[in-house]
Amino acid sequence: MSVILASTIFIISYFLIMTEKINRAVVALSGGTLLLLSGIYTTNDVFIRYIDWNTIALLFSMMVLIAITEKTGLFSYIAVRFAQQVKGEPIPLLIGTCVLTAVGSALLDNVTTVLIFVPIILKITKLLTLPSFPYLLAIILSSNIGGAATLIGDPPNIMIGQAVDHLTFLSFIVHLAPVALFNFMFMIAALVLLFRSSLKKVQTNKHELMVIDAESYIIKSPMLYKSVTVLLVTISGFVLHAFLHIELTIIALSGAILLLLLTEKEIATERIFEKVEWVTLFFFIGLFTLVGGLQEVGIIDELARAIILYTDGNYAYTAILILWISGLFSGVIDNIPFVAAMIPVINEFESYGMLYLDPIWWSLALGACLGGNATLVGASANVVVAGLAEGANQRIPFIRFMLYGIPFVLFSLVISTIYIYLRYLLPYIGQTS
Repeated sequence: MSVILASTIFIISYFLIMTEKINRAVVALSGGTLLLLSGIYTTNDVFIRYIDWNTIALLFSMMVLIAITEKTGLFSYIAVRFAQQVKGEPIPLLIGTCVLTAVGSALLDNVTTVLIFVPIILKITKLLTLPSFPYLLAIILSSNIGGAATLIGDPPNIMIGQAVDHLTFLSFIVHLAPVALFNFMFMIAALVLLFRSSLKKVQTNKHELMVIDAESYIIKSPMLYKSVTVLLVTISGFVLHAFLHIELTIIALSGAILLLLLTEKEIATERIFEKVEWVTLFFFIGLFTLVGGLQEVGIIDELARAIILYTDGNYAYTAILILWISGLFSGVIDNIPFVAAMIPVINEFESYGMLYLDPIWWSLALGACLGGNATLVGASANVVVAGLAEGANQRIPFIRFMLYGIPFVLFSLVISTIYIYLRYLLPYIGQTS
């Protein structure tokens, strides 16, 4: 009975999250509360065993760091200066949008990056009388591909990094950045081919862009230098955390608290906390409670057993299956809840004799991050972009996006399959044969 109840609550919650008729944080928290009321688990289980407070704290810390830095106008200045450097030319602007978004998503995180760049790009395209869709599409695709390259780039990677101690910031760069870069180069080439003719026909209003004073966006104050310094030191700490023997969460929290202390006289802490994406944080909390219910009743164990039985315990088949399952599922549902559900599944593989799980973790990360490009609900960054665009009366049609997104995802998964097989599985098969 408990299995049916937990499954039903989970499925209904997922469906409501997908439809977005009700705030997703409210849905996730409601589902978790129903599991508590039904006696599936206790509050002790939820708060100690199932909610990953490291992930919550890491996300909160990055939100604080970016919120303070954004107040200096630095990100707006960079975007406007970049548009002026390419003289408002549509194709260079498209390519530059991709590069800035991908780099920002890799170093900051993709949700934060799109929150910063989408309003600026919408303003620039309006000034130049350019269609916004190609640029918004480029931002979404670039944010998920760029986010796949680092541990902090995409929430699924953060969750995997927190779940597997030995997968460091540098590990993600070494193992995922090469295939992310290849997919990124293909994406730019494809976007240029797809939109080159239509963008060249547009009569742009470059003069208005060129007369904007980019300097007016940036606030040259002590807070600017403090923000940039602390942000750079924090990112350096992420890169070196394996050598420093300090957890990522501690580094992020230290950076956030330090910057709050340094800027407290210039901007009230209350104003910074208002900028924190509390809905996202509480969505994660609710999500962890939902997945915890599946773990508690044994569904996660059964799913792991089913995958092993289907692949007959074949190491290579299991890695490729995880890649494609995560890629296809992440296109239909938000990749965050999918990864939250899959992490305990992969951990369970150890009990079936699979001791070297790294290629399977990389398969999950690539599938979840790249698969999120298939639809507007595939990743949190997609939902954020769609919301910002709609607020500016530049709605992104769901079907139109999907017609571009699905082919990109299928190509990305094929390339990732080849990469995973050649880099990890072929050497492993050679050693065991």
